[in-house]
Amino acid sequence: MASHNALLSGVDLQCYENNHAHRTEEMDMEQLLVRRGQPFSVVLQCTDHIPRLPDHQLNLILHLGKNNEVVLKVSDSEQDHGKWWFSQRNAQGEVMLTLHSPADAPVGLYSMTVVLLSADGQLLEQTKSQTFYLLFNPWCKDDSVYLPSEELLQEYILNENGILYQGSWDDITTVPWNFGQFEKDVVDICFEVLDNSPAALKNSEMDIANRGSPVYVSRTITAMVNANDDRGVVSGRWDGEYSDGVAPTRWTGSVPILRRWSEGGGQRVRYGQCWVFTGVACTVLRCLGIPTRCITNYSSAHDTDANISVDYLFNDQLENVSEGRKDSIWNYHCWVESWMKRDDLPEGFDGWQVLDPTPLERSDGVFCCGPCPVHAVKEGEVGLKYDTPFVFSEVNADLIFWIVHPDGERIQVSQNSKVIGRNISTKSVYGDFREDITANYKHPEGSMKEREVYKKAGRQVGQKNKDPGQLKLFIKHAPAIHGTDFDVIIEVYNSGREDTDAQLTVTSNAITYNSIHRGECQRKTTSLTVQAHKAHKEVLRLQYDHYGACVSEHHMIRVTALLQLTNQDNIILQEINIPLKMPALHIKIIGKAIVSHKLTAHISFTNPLPVSLQGGVFTVEGAGLTEAIEIKTHGKIEPGQAVTVKFSFKPTRAGLRKLLVDFDSDRLRDVKGEATVIVRTKMQNRNAVPEI
Repeated sequence: MASHNALLSGVDLQCYENNHAHRTEEMDMEQLLVRRGQPFSVVLQCTDHIPRLPDHQLNLILHLGKNNEVVLKVSDSEQDHGKWWFSQRNAQGEVMLTLHSPADAPVGLYSMTVVLLSADGQLLEQTKSQTFYLLFNPWCKDDSVYLPSEELLQEYILNENGILYQGSWDDITTVPWNFGQFEKDVVDICFEVLDNSPAALKNSEMDIANRGSPVYVSRTITAMVNANDDRGVVSGRWDGEYSDGVAPTRWTGSVPILRRWSEGGGQRVRYGQCWVFTGVACTVLRCLGIPTRCITNYSSAHDTDANISVDYLFNDQLENVSEGRKDSIWNYHCWVESWMKRDDLPEGFDGWQVLDPTPLERSDGVFCCGPCPVHAVKEGEVGLKYDTPFVFSEVNADLIFWIVHPDGERIQVSQNSKVIGRNISTKSVYGDFREDITANYKHPEGSMKEREVYKKAGRQVGQKNKDPGQLKLFIKHAPAIHGTDFDVIIEVYNSGREDTDAQLTVTSNAITYNSIHRGECQRKTTSLTVQAHKAHKEVLRLQYDHYGACVSEHHMIRVTALLQLTNQDNIILQEINIPLKMPALHIKIIGKAIVSHKLTAHISFTNPLPVSLQGGVFTVEGAGLTEAIEIKTHGKIEPGQAVTVKFSFKPTRAGLRKLLVDFDSDRLRDVKGEATVIVRTKMQNRNAVPEI
């Protein structure tokens, strides 16, 4: 380095101004976070005026990657389209440098050095390296994640609070979720997730080069959110044994999960199920700048043999006798959609793409799914990548019931093309209510267009069900509140002119949301004669004493009814899932919601069960309000007993915020509550004295 008097004293990254302009001020005001395709300015501070060119020249050098693997020299003029370049304006003792990034630049952590060269190219001086994050930019028309709607961007990029839909297709319930994509350190953890992917660990330079593509980045995230193949974030478990981790129902947001994974050195977090994987994926993708929303598909098919049908096999006693890997229908299944161009596909398949981080099936040898164009699913274009046949089956498969006789003979009882893929739901951008997007995924059931799509997908269009004859079977139920007894009514209607003899078998089973049986509650077999043009009703009384010991953490009862006509082969089978209604948590906020001022929350819960509860614990969190904390109860909570806990916190960020609360115990889990708080930046009463 040539000897001369030092001119460069440092670089001011202008974090406040730049982050505000790039809509990242909620993430951090002390770290520079900018979006690609949009200029940002930094100020080079000098001890003296820099001599005029051509005596000296300024260069900018960027390094990208955890180990600075990729080096980029920034041009001082816009010579090559699609390259980094900068312009400069001299001021008294300072130089403003405005950097322009390409709209397809790799996202990641960059380090920047300003270099002063002599006229003959000798290095005279350089500044200390400083870092900044570059994110996707859905506000930039040239970015492949560009979404031309400010309303949608407010929801799908900037909203830290969301709703996940659960329950069943005819009894939809909601669960609030704290995405928290702008919480402290979350952006660092999101890039840490990318850095730990197998592709990044194997060849970091190639991985960095591919990070300009939202298709590549989003597919990597779906693989990394689950921990099946790699150093992923969440380990899935569905058997009800969670003693060595956290029950999936206890999580109320993504941030504690991501922080636990990072603080544990990339050790998987135990445990998650589909909505947990979905919530974490949504947090990471929104944080990186890819517009993302959470989706729930009701009566979602898990087709293990790719024949676009779900086959249920029962014996004469209504016991499931499917062997090996079983097809199943999940009461609901959650995934995310992300918005992006698909330059790797023919025209017409840009827009919303399905990404499923739950480890269901392997794709290219890895447990991931997508991005799959929603439009390709609707039109039956199952040859387009990625994983379109699997997603098509999730929303379109036929449900086929079989009875297997003792001699091994199979009898097809029914085939139904209308029960799978119902009420596909997402949160509305206009408030905390549900938007039905089923029409995005499929044409109207039974329409000519739907039949054409099935044929295009290579599916043999099933024959219509045989005429069920004169008997029809219906299942109804009274309001089902967890902890109480309730009636299930099975009605057999005879539309014929003759009395008919039949045998009715009814079972009730405790199940998980993804159809795993946890135990039989009750069984009833009745021989009956149904009079012509009359209905026969059987009442099955479901008592807490029967279902309480085996009910899953998803509080779901499945009732199956099998009607077999005497001396005939005709069999009718019906099935319904009954979600048990849960109690509510009551939350009251005491105090004025002002940044850095103390608030107190009172949380109340009443035990609705006829048994005592032990090991009660409340989990509380809220983006911009408080980090996740646990509050344990002491001793037993007797039937009908009310419990109130309180805790204090200081909001960290202004705006509309949500405090989310979960209650778990040995006999009752997944009790939720939420409170909405409007946090202001300062006290309205100027004479008030701030709290210390």
